[in-house]
Amino acid sequence: MDTLRSITLFVAAAIFEIGGAWLVWQGVREHRGLAWIGGGVIALGLYGFIATLQPDANFGRILAAYGGVFVAGSLLWGMAADGFKPDRWDVSGALVCLVGVAIIMYAPRSA
Repeated sequence: MDTLRSITLFVAAAIFEIGGAWLVWQGVREHRGLAWIGGGVIALGLYGFIATLQPDANFGRILAAYGGVFVAGSLLWGMAADGFKPDRWDVSGALVCLVGVAIIMYAPRSA
């Protein structure tokens, strides 16, 4: 059950962090204004909070693993929000990152 909870939290964190960064990007680079930037800042804060809910108590492990989730999630977000078309190297790199996440987070460890 902890693994399912952890994966759910990684997905939620990705939505808030990538979404928050995208909102800030839209507010600044696309000149959409302070409301977009403010929404992004709030979403980024929520990402930080969600990360603390992971069952594993090791900050370094959580953030290192989240880096791989961020890579894959960013490509997906770009596809959905901006029409980005990843090439085979983007997809291969994202898959390598997700394998890294699985090893970091879910490999058996001695207690």
